[in-house]
Amino acid sequence: MPTKIGLLALKGGVSKSTISRALAVELARSGLSVRIADLDVLQGSQVDWHRDRLGAGLSPTPAVQLHPDLGDALAHANGADVLVFDGPARADRETVAIAKSCDLVVIPAGAALDDLRPAVRVAHSLVKAGIPAARIICALSRISTDTEAEAARGFLTEAGYRVAEGYLPERASYRVAQNSGRAVTEVSAPTLRAAAERVIQSIIDALPE
Repeated sequence: MPTKIGLLALKGGVSKSTISRALAVELARSGLSVRIADLDVLQGSQVDWHRDRLGAGLSPTPAVQLHPDLGDALAHANGADVLVFDGPARADRETVAIAKSCDLVVIPAGAALDDLRPAVRVAHSLVKAGIPAARIICALSRISTDTEAEAARGFLTEAGYRVAEGYLPERASYRVAQNSGRAVTEVSAPTLRAAAERVIQSIIDALPE
């Protein structure tokens, strides 16, 4: 039975796919067999990124497949050690089913209340559906300053949810890296790479043993 990590959000643009990719790459780097299940069939951005990564000859390159639903993704796990679900940008019965199947649910959020409030709504809806809050972790992304990060962390913590250490700053370098098939943990700037590694490692450390 693979370890399952779900990336869920009520809206797009909060780095759900960005964090999915970095998690998959770093877990694969540790020697695990990792698959990204792209459940957002309308976009399929993970499939495009995977193609770019293969074209660039980067290693490791986790497998990526587009799936119409959770059942199809689970049926095609193909012996993977870890499944990373990049869920659709919505909250419905399918996203609840994804969360229930996962060992850890990651909810990314930016600094704006327009990002934080939907993140909390998603988390609350999952808890109401029977998913323990301890199985949920938020991750801060697209943050401009430490002050923004502190305020966002406080908002999520006050709502009752733990938050991964550090944050992904708002930087064009992360977009450039992903445009060439890299993960944000593979960006060339050492400071930005360290920031991304801190967030991703904190999420990995939150996985149940």
